[in-house]
Amino acid sequence: MINDLKDGDVMNGFYLVKSVSKSLSNTGISYLNIVLQDKTGTIDSKKWDSDEEDLVTFTAGNIVKIEGSVLDYKGHLQGKIFSAVRVDQSKANLESLLIESPIPVADLIKEYKFYLDSVGNADCKKILNAVFAKYYQKFIDYPAAVSNHHDFYHGLLFHTVSMCALAAQISKLYLDIDYDILITGCLLHDIGKVVEFNGPVATRYTDEGNLLGHISIGMSIVKEICSEQNITGEVPLLIEHMILSHHGKQEFGSPVLPETREALLLSMIDEMDSKMATLDKAYKNVGEGEYTDRIFAFDNRAFFKPHKHS
Repeated sequence: MINDLKDGDVMNGFYLVKSVSKSLSNTGISYLNIVLQDKTGTIDSKKWDSDEEDLVTFTAGNIVKIEGSVLDYKGHLQGKIFSAVRVDQSKANLESLLIESPIPVADLIKEYKFYLDSVGNADCKKILNAVFAKYYQKFIDYPAAVSNHHDFYHGLLFHTVSMCALAAQISKLYLDIDYDILITGCLLHDIGKVVEFNGPVATRYTDEGNLLGHISIGMSIVKEICSEQNITGEVPLLIEHMILSHHGKQEFGSPVLPETREALLLSMIDEMDSKMATLDKAYKNVGEGEYTDRIFAFDNRAFFKPHKHS
């Protein structure tokens, strides 16, 4: 497993190609930058003296059997690939190569159903049931990002359930919050990612994802469902507004700013959960008393990992 690799180890096993790019060394030698993945994590790797056949073998999404070694390069482990053979997906255990959710998917689905069932408003219920009847499996399987926060198998479900849990607790503190609207917004805010991304294996953006983005896609999904179900009035307008404004600021991709209490809360809950997940990911391979690498999402600040205090 990748998380068990150490400097000087032999790499000999099956990996998923998460991404690949072609480069030239200072001396003009062609090589490939390859990110390899198994369920425990990823490792940046190099294939030197690469040729056109290597580009076919190392296409993103392929499963490959690697022979190589591991070295420490400027404080980070790096794979050096000697040879690789592409493996038919039908002959490999794909789930062993997809980064796992920290919480078992069965538990996540149970939580998702709990929050779905907790919504009492009839229009919210109809919208939720119709959306998830159409997109359920993708919603369960997809990550919440290509990189950064919740970029793992079932990550979208994990992120959504975490936000619902936060929203449920906050609703107990601010009694004028409309629980049904807020939970519906949490459940649907990122539904556009089932179209924005190509799937859970070597996730990348689709053409719709690049050209439209998940915010506008998500709003369109809800609007289409409401048209099909003949749901009119204020509720669909509020849900669409929450989806459009959930990034909180226009410079973060939201075409409008939050202008209801529920929309404002949704944007803050989303930011909290995504940033904590980003920090958890950075802390994962850092020892107590050490600093993370600089994190782009936090203005390139490095974070200190304190010792645990009982």
